[in-house]
Amino acid sequence: MKKSPIIAIVLVAGLTSMPGRVEGQAGNPLSAGAKRTYGVIKGYITRAATKMPEENYSFKPTPEVRSFGQLIGHLADANYMFCAAAGGEKAPMGGFEPGTVSIEKAKTSKADLEKALADAFAYCDKVHGAMTDAAGAVTVKFMNGELAKLSILEFNTHHDFEHYGNIVTYMRLKGLVPPSSEQ
Repeated sequence: MKKSPIIAIVLVAGLTSMPGRVEGQAGNPLSAGAKRTYGVIKGYITRAATKMPEENYSFKPTPEVRSFGQLIGHLADANYMFCAAAGGEKAPMGGFEPGTVSIEKAKTSKADLEKALADAFAYCDKVHGAMTDAAGAVTVKFMNGELAKLSILEFNTHHDFEHYGNIVTYMRLKGLVPPSSEQ
């Protein structure tokens, strides 16, 4: 089977358009790669939250789903939960642990939700920044079992991407171009 040079060009172009090397990548390629991918989705979600007008934070495509603002709050809650587990800490905020207040349920204004999201990402930034491949291989109690710390961080990134898919739909329904489609 003959390989197309176009595929090679597209692959190289895609790789070179991603953010640059992550500090410490040479000695910790797995945790550095996880940090890099997390940085991509963090950027998309942050820019989407900024781009969506305040009046659309209460928008729900159907009554059964979360509003745009609730999605942002849910992501803030989840980032705290996942990153706290990977960091071996109790989540300082978020609504998934007993006795904590859900950002998704407590915050409704764009400004409050953007701040909560930024704070949650800043918390995760610290956990990603301290993570090494060796530390990431350590298993901790998570949900109904045990999982490697780096796997928890990757689970968080996957969860963020999953809900970014929802955000993209909400934005397109409101006539907005999502950050991942901007040129």
